[in-house]
Amino acid sequence: MAEPALRAPVTVALTGASGAQYGLRLIEALVAARHEVWVMISKAAHLVVETETDATLPARPERLAQALVERTGAVAGQIRCFGREEWMAPVASGSGAPSAMVICPCSTGTLSAVATGASNNLIERAADVALKERRQLILVPRETPLSTIHLENMLTLARMGAVILPAAPGFYHRPASVEDLVDFVVARILNQLGIEHRMLPRWGE
Repeated sequence: MAEPALRAPVTVALTGASGAQYGLRLIEALVAARHEVWVMISKAAHLVVETETDATLPARPERLAQALVERTGAVAGQIRCFGREEWMAPVASGSGAPSAMVICPCSTGTLSAVATGASNNLIERAADVALKERRQLILVPRETPLSTIHLENMLTLARMGAVILPAAPGFYHRPASVEDLVDFVVARILNQLGIEHRMLPRWGE
């Protein structure tokens, strides 16, 4: 029997904030939900991944895609990766970009660049496309404390229609591990995307 068709692509970008586990777990969850996943990882995020996890992800997009396939069990063609200056990538244009993008984790530098429309690399350009096309853009900042600059940039983006979803796990589900805390935040992202999951029960269940 043929495999069911893959669901619509979701763009996932990892930038240099702490919390690489959130982005990697999100990719795993999207793969499990049968979505195509288009991935971009900043130079700083590669360093964070090596610092915070046991993973070592290649920089070259083709090798990165293969490493993520092996990590997640994705089927052929389910994961696509793009380089930082790959301006011909579909995410760089409103005519090619998916309907949803998540920057997870989102560094405060990326937050600032997106809020001001800097578009100095493909992650920033893809977010700019999501905003101008009125598509779903979810930013997952992981920083504390927050300065006035951070808060004003978040307010600017929220007014543009972006969702600001801080990596702030709750504890009412009695987490027993770091993985449970990571899943709490990833579940919130999936809720925003309208993707069914079983990571934790909804309130009242």
